[in-house]
Formats: sequence, structure tokens, C-alpha cells
Amino acid sequence: MKLNDKKVINGWAIYDWANSVYFLVISTAIFPAYFIAITDDNIDILGSSVSNSSLYAYSVAFSYIIMVILAPVLSGISDYGGKRMVFLKFFTYLGSISCMLLVFFDSSSSLWLGVLGFVFATIGAAGGLVFYNAYLPEIVTEDRYDEVSAKGYAFGYVGSVILLLIILFTSVKPELFGIAPDSNFPFRFGFVLVGLWWMGFSQITFRRLPKSKSGSITVDMIKKGNAEILFVFKKLRTNANLKKFLLAVLFYSAGVQTVIYLASVFAKEELAFDTNELIIIILILQLVAIFGAYIFAIISNKQGNKRALIYMVIIWTSITIIAYFVTSKIQFYILAGFVGLVMGGIQSLSRSSYSKLVNEHKDELTSYFSFYDIVIKISIILGTFSFGAVNQIMGGLRPSVLSLAVFFVLGLFFLYQVNFNPKK
Repeated sequence: MKLNDKKVINGWAIYDWANSVYFLVISTAIFPAYFIAITDDNIDILGSSVSNSSLYAYSVAFSYIIMVILAPVLSGISDYGGKRMVFLKFFTYLGSISCMLLVFFDSSSSLWLGVLGFVFATIGAAGGLVFYNAYLPEIVTEDRYDEVSAKGYAFGYVGSVILLLIILFTSVKPELFGIAPDSNFPFRFGFVLVGLWWMGFSQITFRRLPKSKSGSITVDMIKKGNAEILFVFKKLRTNANLKKFLLAVLFYSAGVQTVIYLASVFAKEELAFDTNELIIIILILQLVAIFGAYIFAIISNKQGNKRALIYMVIIWTSITIIAYFVTSKIQFYILAGFVGLVMGGIQSLSRSSYSKLVNEHKDELTSYFSFYDIVIKISIILGTFSFGAVNQIMGGLRPSVLSLAVFFVLGLFFLYQVNFNPKK
């Protein structure tokens, strides 16, 4: 495939536009607060009482445990058998359909339907990103990684904000759509819109990116795929520089991803934000994040990826410490602005930095990106499980937020040791 083709690049970025609605509406803006609002404060599970906020955090962790188990094998098959697009489609349809099924989660009586729908939607979103990210080095030259990666995130922020505004409008003016006031149906219908949006716009990506090889998945393909994963794992064990980068990503992403998944839970429980107020906060955060992704791409071009990432991790550390002391809504609005500034930038630059570090391994791209994605998933498991456990033990979310600062400090420690120009 011709590199740096504008139509292909836009087709790749459209997938961010498509699936980012899951990460905004389902994992960040609406579903967490919706889950807390319609479920009991404490839920009995196998004779033990678990708070609904901890159950939500554990559900996130469980989703990513499943993907950590599946991703290496699937990525090996993808590289060896040329099935990258097959798996991208599979996880897209799994996630989008699961989002639509959340329309039936309307009370505590359907709790486990809501939990399962959320878990499968999360698996679909996380699984699709493994194969989506691996396309980046295949469609553009290395000098454009930062720019195109930032473009994908920008597409995602804009697209998800548009859909969130539509859902906000239906919740504020339900009577215009024949919906009874004080009904939770606008939010449940929003989950359906997420699935339709995700599935629909992904078709553009499916048409423009390189197709999978024909033929079925064979036993030999699985064996060869597993062998490739082991081969890449052995390479990673001997690459001290790449190991340090992945350790840095593991720790600072534990903080970043946990904030993304649980910030709205914190705002609702600790500061009494209602769902519409949370949507407004997330809109501010998303709009700021668009500029943040590009601002730090510019900083990385002038001062290098390492310094740009270090700046952002320091800001993230400050955010988690300050959040512990936040007591008013206006303070939270200001803090959300700073989260937006570094949210898009740190994810975009982490992805493009890794692309540069593994650029020489053209034949095992999906497997290398699978390891990167596994690190992200383990970080989410580590962060959300720790958040839920601290909440359960300490009986409040503030200590949970403060504990995230430890992850950022550890990430900063390993990041300082990474050489971003190993060949020089």
C-alpha cells in the first residue's frame, strides 16, 4: 500500500471518530454515573457486600483481564495469517452491539445485564484498538507518526463530542421527542446511538484500510501465531530500552486510564454532580483535549517526545494530588480543564513514541502493538482494581484518587531512563 495516502489516513482516523463514542459516552461521561444512579449503594455478591462504585471498577478490571488473555494469541494470528481486518471487524461488531443492548439496563433488577453489556462493550472497544493501532506504521512514514496519531485522537474527540451533544439535548428536552420528564430513557437511547455510530462510521475504515488475506483460520496459523508472540516476547526481554518505556507506560497509564473511567463516579459521589452537569464537564474536557493533543505534538517536535511526555506526567501527578482537596464544583471544572489538556496528548504521544521504537520490526507490527496494548490493559486492571480496593477499604473515593499519584511517580522514574533515539 502507498504510504502517506490522504484517503487511507483519513479512513484510519475515522475509526477513532467511530469508536471514541464508546470511550466518551459509555466509559466516561454517562454510563458510570448512570450505573451509580440506578443501582443500590451496596450489592450482595456471594455473601459479601460490595459498593456499586467498587463493582463498576472491578467490572472494568475484569474486561481487561479477558483481553490480556486473548490479545497475544489473536495478534499472532493477525500477523502470521494476515487477519488484522477480520479481528478489527469482529471486535467492532461485538462492542457496538453490546452498547445497543444496554438499552434494557433500566433498574437494579437488570443489574447483571448492565454489567455484562458493559463488559462485552469494553472488550470490543479494547480489542479493536489492538488491530487499529497496528495499522499506523503500515500506512504512514515514521516522520508523520506524531501528526497522524494526533489526527486520529482529534477525530475521535470531535466525533464523540457531537454524539454527546445530541444525547445531552435529548435529556434536557425530552418532551420534544415524546419522552416523559425525569425518565432515564434518553440515556438508554444514547447507548443505542453509540452502537449505531460506532458500527456505521467504521464501515469507512473497513473499506479504506488494507484487507485481510482470504482463507480460514487454521490450527497451523494459531501455532505459528503463538510462536511469533513468543519470539517477540524474547526480543522484548533483551531490549532494555523498550522494557523501560513499557514500564513507564504501564504505571502512568494506570493513573490516566483510571481517571478516565472513574472521574465521573468521583464527581457524582463526592461533589453531587448530576448527569447533565457531568456531560458538560466531559464536553469541556474533550474540547480542551483536541488542542492538548496538538499542543504536545508541537512540543514533541521542538523538544522531543521524552520531554513532552515528562511534562505531561508531572501535570498528571499534580492533578491527582489536587483532586484530593477539591470541595466545590467550580474547582472540579478547572481541574477537568487540566485533565483535558494532557489526556489526549499523553495517549497520542505514547502511541507514536512506541511506533518509532518498534519501527524496524515491520513483520511483527501487530504482535509488538499487542504487547503495547497488553501493557495498557494491565495498567487499567492495576489502576481500576487498586482504585476499587482502596475505596472498599478506606470507605471513600478521595483516598483512591490520591493513591493514583504513586503510579505517575513510578511512570516518571522509568520514563527518565528511556533513550528515545537508541540508534544515535
